[in-house]
Amino acid sequence: MIQSPAELQNLRDRYAKGMAQQKAGILVCAGTGCVASGSLEVHAALEHALKEQGLHTSVQLLLEEESTGGVTAVKSGCHGFCEMGPLVRIDPEGVLYTKVKPVDAADIVAALDNGEPVERLLYRHPATQQVFVKESDIPFYKHQTRVALANCGHIDPNDIAAYIAKDGYQGAANALSRPPQDVVDNVLEANLRGRGGGGFPAGRKWSIAASVDADQKYIICNGDEGDPGAFMDRSVMEGDPHRIIEGMLIAGYAIGASQGYIYVRAEYPLAVERLRQALSDAEAWGLLGDNILGTGFSFALHVKEGAGAFVCGEESALIASIEGERGMPRPKPPFPAVAGLWNKPTIINNVETLANVPDILRRGVDWFKNSGTPSSPGTKTFALTGEVANTGLIEVPMGLTVRDVVYTIGGGIRKQMAFKAVQIGGPSGGCLTEEHLDLPLDYDSLQQVGAMIGSGGLVVMNEETCIVEVARFFMEFTQNESCGKCVLCREGTRRMKEILQRIVDGQGAESDLGLLEEVGESVQAGSLCGLGKTAPNPVLTTLQYFEEEYLAHVRDKRCPAGVCPGLKTFAIAAEDCVGCSKCARVCPVDAISGKVKEPFVIDREACIKCGACVDACKFGAVVEVA
Repeated sequence: MIQSPAELQNLRDRYAKGMAQQKAGILVCAGTGCVASGSLEVHAALEHALKEQGLHTSVQLLLEEESTGGVTAVKSGCHGFCEMGPLVRIDPEGVLYTKVKPVDAADIVAALDNGEPVERLLYRHPATQQVFVKESDIPFYKHQTRVALANCGHIDPNDIAAYIAKDGYQGAANALSRPPQDVVDNVLEANLRGRGGGGFPAGRKWSIAASVDADQKYIICNGDEGDPGAFMDRSVMEGDPHRIIEGMLIAGYAIGASQGYIYVRAEYPLAVERLRQALSDAEAWGLLGDNILGTGFSFALHVKEGAGAFVCGEESALIASIEGERGMPRPKPPFPAVAGLWNKPTIINNVETLANVPDILRRGVDWFKNSGTPSSPGTKTFALTGEVANTGLIEVPMGLTVRDVVYTIGGGIRKQMAFKAVQIGGPSGGCLTEEHLDLPLDYDSLQQVGAMIGSGGLVVMNEETCIVEVARFFMEFTQNESCGKCVLCREGTRRMKEILQRIVDGQGAESDLGLLEEVGESVQAGSLCGLGKTAPNPVLTTLQYFEEEYLAHVRDKRCPAGVCPGLKTFAIAAEDCVGCSKCARVCPVDAISGKVKEPFVIDREACIKCGACVDACKFGAVVEVA
């Protein structure tokens, strides 16, 4: 039980020295992605190999006086470089091994003694073939600035001692030694903007709630990450749960709250498990509960599992879900900072926002504002996915350009194909084109081109991607996730999805494009919550920047990317057809005719474009034509 800031500092120093005395620390990525690829089996094999060599000491961090200078093999959070998992890093040198299998364990352990890294497991740049030994030298990592992700992949998330050794809870100790208003003023001065959507300043929310007189106030961490392809919050919850607890503790003290909830998707079982373990440990060590660090401040936290409704990422719908009601948005005002959970003042910040708070209180406002842009200071995490060479979780200073992210960190487009677009912000965001490659990634710059950072999903698309199909996919997602409360959202998104489906099926008309725009603008204007107000974004931005591709679909009945089945046209190349008749026999609508041993032909009017003839022809005679 830690009873004072001085005791916390003393413990921090002793654990940090114990960490420094280790001969080596083996950190096996145990984020969801690497676990799915077999990293837990890799960890078990490494532990076995260490024990065989008499090197294994402890599964948890030891104090300075307890450390024997041996080797630990621990399961860490996500390392971020998902493309290369399972990942294993050897500290303190920072050697990174990629695509590790259990059979590699013995060689990795042997390398600890001979000092020669296992070359076949090192990262090799796909274009230059350069081999990198250290993680920090790999371009994917070299150009990042990690704050919220600083500990992810570097500590055991289930070991509170490891978090304390990395200055954990020092920000909370600093905050608790000062008047609450000073803490609010620090967050205001830092201009920490919400990392989960539109970038509303966190300090303004805190200031409002702090000024309200109430017998009970609440802090809620929004971990309901529902964007397709987004996994930033999940990785922080899995890899550094104590950072979130510390951020909530500071926020609770600042506004005078004594209770908090971490609202996390039930589809994130690993995050739920590690958060609950972290809460239990924090309570046992005196960092949650009554009289924290002897300051007289008491604060309790609970984990609430959400049912997976995308709309529950909206503040008022999330509150309704915690209260046991159906997750549907409520009219504002009053805003949650005035009347939120059970009608009490409530602050809701997303995971990444709260993950930035401890460092602001520990390292200062000036440090935080030293990165990013004047209007968007700090860093932002992104889930970099799609047709880019290096996919994974990244964190970069606000203001870095799309080009820097896609080509420097992401390694460019796969298979040397051309960049076409990037969808940013998931179903709430917009589509950026080649002309936006040098656009800074910050709240204000993106808003000017009709996009938004959102939670931070970045889906990169190449020349083989159909933009209309992308818009249809996101519209189908938001239509399915609409709670149905607002008529314009419920019916408008349905109509937009139907129009887009008609277009990709080859049945669209040029008038549909104007109708899409009209309905989209109506949905934006008439929806109650952020889901409906942003749902048309992917459609409206693609209409703006890819009008010619839409026109090709509706006017020319052609998909330039060759993706939409309804716009595919098949023909039989006479010079390749041997007249076997197999294509005609599998055609379900008798659209193929001809004589045996002579070239067959396809009636394009009768053809339903199912592709059965393509699969049946062993001679490659059935081809797709423009």
